[in-house]
Amino acid sequence: MTDSHTDSGTAAHSAAAIAAARLRAVEESTATLLRETGGLTPQAVTEPSALPGWTKGHVLTHIARNADSLVNLLNGARTGEDIPQYASPTARDEDIALGAPRPLAEQLADLAASHERFMAAAAQLPDEAWTVQIRHRSGYLFPAYELPLKRQMEIEYHLVDLGADYTPGQWPTGFAEEELPRLAEQFEKTEGLPTLTLAATDTDQRAALGTGPEQLTVQGPVRALAAWLSGRSDGHGLLVHRDGTELDHTALPQLPPMG
Repeated sequence: MTDSHTDSGTAAHSAAAIAAARLRAVEESTATLLRETGGLTPQAVTEPSALPGWTKGHVLTHIARNADSLVNLLNGARTGEDIPQYASPTARDEDIALGAPRPLAEQLADLAASHERFMAAAAQLPDEAWTVQIRHRSGYLFPAYELPLKRQMEIEYHLVDLGADYTPGQWPTGFAEEELPRLAEQFEKTEGLPTLTLAATDTDQRAALGTGPEQLTVQGPVRALAAWLSGRSDGHGLLVHRDGTELDHTALPQLPPMG
């Protein structure tokens, strides 16, 4: 007979180990964030980012406020309270708009301080708290041990969105490897897309998406595949195979916006 207490303890230990590894990845990505943003010019906060309607100041402020929103979820996992990620959808947008025009030095200090708050909140969680189901701002539930990965996603994607010198080709390999299947799954049943088989040439990973009768195989480095799926690239450098014919990235279908 299996001891349920032993099972729950094993699950908690496993969840905590996953979280710990991902928190180390967050530390590394944050170091990259602070290094890359430290090279921005003071006027960069008013320059356009790669996100429509957002300046680089909007992106920087969003990254900082996201850290604080995840602190709310970490505290909820620790205390058992249903603490919302943001006070309200409008409060989230208002905070970003309010913080966007701040001087660069203030933005950078905010990034560093919000990261420290996030890591401090994570350090307070006992092992069992990492298994608690928490609610994302869009409504779905997920286990707390996924929070560090969500934080790393915000950092790595928005570093690219800043439109500075950081590109998907600089993403940590482990991050791109985790993102490829997650991103592909979002488009797995998308109607109107041909059936796509993605093959990473540097990690031997494969993923499938789309449901259409046309069948394409897309090959390239895992970072390039993840960049295309996430909308951070037009697929330049990827090879497309159709009926034994090798084509370039212009044969890729148009992906719908990610949900």
